[in-house]
Amino acid sequence: MTQMTRYVGTKAVMARAMTRGEYNAYRGWTIPANEDPNEPGYLVEYLDGGKPNIEGHQGYVSWSPADVFERSYQLGAAKSFGDALIALKAGMRVARVGWNGKGLWLSLRLAKGDVMDCGTGGEFPEADWIGMKTADNKFVPWLASQTDVLANDWVTL
Repeated sequence: MTQMTRYVGTKAVMARAMTRGEYNAYRGWTIPANEDPNEPGYLVEYLDGGKPNIEGHQGYVSWSPADVFERSYQLGAAKSFGDALIALKAGMRVARVGWNGKGLWLSLRLAKGDVMDCGTGGEFPEADWIGMKTADNKFVPWLASQTDVLANDWVTL
């Protein structure tokens, strides 16, 4: 067998509990004799750009055994700062459960190739940065504190 390479990813998916047999019936398939129709699992719909493969869905649909799905996805579960960074890079908004203030969240501001003239006779390309939506509805540059970096109460929005 060809050697495989390890990948790590973050995805936001839509899902609902569905046995293997229910999934096969949903797809109009006959379940193979060597598969357990009562095996618990999830119908999973990926909304991150995959082409729809079932009419009536917006994204690619597949089935996942319950144990595999539940190790990979959490419903609104708190995450580490590293998980929050991965989510930011995937285009999601993140926040800390413990933050005070209504409606605070972070998102990644991607540079659009703009160049700034800082009055020094030189031009400087804009870089990507993380910004915070504040309680008074402003979007400002954000810098992580030691507490933020070590926290495990990050959630995706």
